[in-house]
Amino acid sequence: MTKQIWLNLPVKDVAKAKEFFWKIGFSFNEQHDTPTSTCMVVGERHFVVMLFEELVFAGFSQNGITDTNSGSEVLISIDAENREEVDELAQKVKDAGGTIFSEPAESQGWMYGFGFADLDGHRWNVLFMDFSKLS
Repeated sequence: MTKQIWLNLPVKDVAKAKEFFWKIGFSFNEQHDTPTSTCMVVGERHFVVMLFEELVFAGFSQNGITDTNSGSEVLISIDAENREEVDELAQKVKDAGGTIFSEPAESQGWMYGFGFADLDGHRWNVLFMDFSKLS
């Protein structure tokens, strides 16, 4: 059955998107890069996020591109090792030109995180979850 899952996202400019994600600490499998796409690798299990220029993405999705200024199609959540990592990533996002839409804060007594939008308006949620505090 299924061996792996990839997330595909449309971007206006692949080079700018790659630079942004590189600055905040993500890595890339450049052997899969093309002039209109790049292969971002997230986490220890190497979850693949493909960034495609909008025209290419629209071509194979056979659908319009969501206007991220007025709506969200997806919220991408990633984990953090601790609260400090959440704060560090929030600062990296700010420094790289991303938009923080939810400042780092505690939630429900056992989670600490923040939300940001990348250069193309895709929304990301970064969470440290302290399961020892979950009741």
